[in-house]
Amino acid sequence: MKLGIIGLPQSGKTTLFNALTRATQPTGITGKIEVHTAVVDVPDARVDKLSAMFQPKKTIYAKVTYADIAGLDGSAGKSGISGALLNNLTQMDGFIHVVRCFDDENVPHPNGSVDALRDLAAMDSEFLLNDLIAVERRLEKLAEEKKKGAGRDKAVIDREIELFNRFHEQLSGDKLLRDMTLTADEEKMLAGFGFLSRKPVLVVINLSEGQKEPAVQYDHQHSQVVSLQAKLEMDIAQLPPDEAEMFLQEYGIAEPSLNRMIRLSYDLLGLQSFFTVGPDEVRAWTTRRGATAPEAAGEIHTDLQKGFIRAEVVAYEDLMSLGGMNEAKAKGRLRLEGKEYIVLDGDILNIRFNI
Repeated sequence: MKLGIIGLPQSGKTTLFNALTRATQPTGITGKIEVHTAVVDVPDARVDKLSAMFQPKKTIYAKVTYADIAGLDGSAGKSGISGALLNNLTQMDGFIHVVRCFDDENVPHPNGSVDALRDLAAMDSEFLLNDLIAVERRLEKLAEEKKKGAGRDKAVIDREIELFNRFHEQLSGDKLLRDMTLTADEEKMLAGFGFLSRKPVLVVINLSEGQKEPAVQYDHQHSQVVSLQAKLEMDIAQLPPDEAEMFLQEYGIAEPSLNRMIRLSYDLLGLQSFFTVGPDEVRAWTTRRGATAPEAAGEIHTDLQKGFIRAEVVAYEDLMSLGGMNEAKAKGRLRLEGKEYIVLDGDILNIRFNI
């Protein structure tokens, strides 16, 4: 999972990046197109408990990559977002959009005042315009392809033209692509396109310490809104764990922002975790919700998916309540599943395969 942290200048993007990754990137730098990335472990108490049970040589958590993307300022204009910046944005699975809601006379807002809804609209407009340019270019190429009459089947080209015309209508009406409902076939058709307004977005309302949470409505599909105090969270993230826990309690913060962001991001992107266990390694893996057993096996290694025969499956809750694999097998909770099995969050899998 790769998430891009975006927002207007002085919104607190790098502050949140530091809070999530425990990095120490300097904040307040504007006007540059820069991308800083960090890979962090996904906190999961289930991994800790499985490791305690199996005592493996290695314990490996699932990973998430955060990218602090600077350079967006709401002024891309008719030409769209520049190539280098656009390339980084299209590679993201989703965005964390930091929206400034705090006043600070030492850090003036680039637009002169704090207005969350205005800033949200500015970023959406930039993405809408960029996608509209991309759709128009694609329609031109499709028209040329159809005119030449060579290559792909005409019916396939016509279906793509119909879809992109719908996109053009949506974007021309200032509506985000993520608010459109598409079929599974249409989703496959778009596999190679990185339309920005289609990507899921977690909107982070960035507050000052002690600031009352404002009511910010953002009613779009594949979107969520959460509020936090990024500066305070960053300061706490730099502390040793015991001191950090004390400060979290003092300020009434239920859990670090990293935990909340990852959980919300998993929900937003429709992802879940499954596990493999043994004396050598206990490991968490990430797959989409609704994935079949062979698809989950492919997350481990492509050979496991190609040669998939069966999956030994036990639910995490069953394993922990029964006390081990032998007990789960004796109680009939360790079972064999075939290619049609839909993997559930927390499943522990052992893949049987033959290449």
